[in-house]
Amino acid sequence: MVRAEIITIGDEILYGQILDTNTQWISLELDKIGIKTIRKSSVGDQESEILNILEEAQHRADIVFITGGLGPTKDDLTKKVLANFFGCDMAYHPQALEDVRVFFEKRGRELSDLNRDQALLPTKAQYVQNKQGTAPGMWFEEKETVWVSMAGVPFEMKAMMEDLVLPRVAQHFKTPTIVHKIVKVVGIGESYLSDMIQDWELSLPKHIKLAYLPSLGIVKLRLTGFGDHVVQLNQDIQQEITRVMPLIKPYVFGYEQDELAQVIGQLLVEKGASISVAESCTGGYLSHLFTEIAGSSAYFKGGVISYANEVKINSLGVSPTLLEHEGAVSEACIISMANGVREKLHSTLSLATSGIAGPDGGTEEKPVGTVWIALSHEGGVITRKLQLAGTRKQIIHMTALNCLNLVRKFLLNELTQ
Repeated sequence: MVRAEIITIGDEILYGQILDTNTQWISLELDKIGIKTIRKSSVGDQESEILNILEEAQHRADIVFITGGLGPTKDDLTKKVLANFFGCDMAYHPQALEDVRVFFEKRGRELSDLNRDQALLPTKAQYVQNKQGTAPGMWFEEKETVWVSMAGVPFEMKAMMEDLVLPRVAQHFKTPTIVHKIVKVVGIGESYLSDMIQDWELSLPKHIKLAYLPSLGIVKLRLTGFGDHVVQLNQDIQQEITRVMPLIKPYVFGYEQDELAQVIGQLLVEKGASISVAESCTGGYLSHLFTEIAGSSAYFKGGVISYANEVKINSLGVSPTLLEHEGAVSEACIISMANGVREKLHSTLSLATSGIAGPDGGTEEKPVGTVWIALSHEGGVITRKLQLAGTRKQIIHMTALNCLNLVRKFLLNELTQ
């Protein structure tokens, strides 16, 4: 397998002043043509540090991608360092100079000496045109490694990669075909999931690998196939998904780019149903998850953020006596909230949340992380008591996720009460 390393250059990345999105994008694109990224590194604008990281990279990678440090100012050192590293001089590249001149001419600006120096390249470099900017890219085949240096500005780098670099890389290296498929599950932790499917995992064919990609409340199972024929790989991976599905089907909500709220929206549309929400501890986050999906107006009626008890009373019809005796974080309150918002907004279904997200407010009887959720429907109300752990944001997120999963299972007829 061809091994790639990605190096980003610039103090601004190390200071956290800009977010490095280049390495992620490059890795994804390389994966599509069967090249494995084995290392990602960031280095500041220090010549000695850049030289050190280049020296290390040549011993472990077949191709090295470098972004940043190609601008016209004194802190942009990449070209100078590469000339030093490859033991060559700098000279004006005729085509690079013409491209820079045309770039400024089209914008009605004069070509300054500083901008003219953009066309100064190491003499061992093969010119890679930057159609979106003035910083030329460079391709080297030195020290048994391919080196590609590109602009750090993301849209400039992406254009260079897509138009020129990736096609050339694909021609230069004979690479295997790699196919990924992702299965998304909710409602089960990574360790429990691993125990559940361990026999299946151990019996996977050698050319298919499994990876667990956990996030808060959701686990992605990524199956990766390696081979020479993409059609056969897709068939092989699908066969393995079919084989494991009886074990994990209750937890599977989607594949690839599917989002839980999006899947629920599709189910609501299919059933001609609508939904509303009454939120206390989630404070509008649940509504946000619904409304960030394009087209959600087809099924999402709206919500009431009943954070204060008086809003629960005045907007949702929760009884003051109920709140006095049972409290806001109780099954009785959550049932009243869910029924109240469903009646008020005339929706088929409704969700309600009430809990203690912390870090303060917990008691011995109701510690931080105690949450009640409810789903109101024509036939009654389904409730769940959760005992969650984590930060305030994590508890809010997990509450919303549990609400969404409750709706999913109800719409799929996987629960009644």
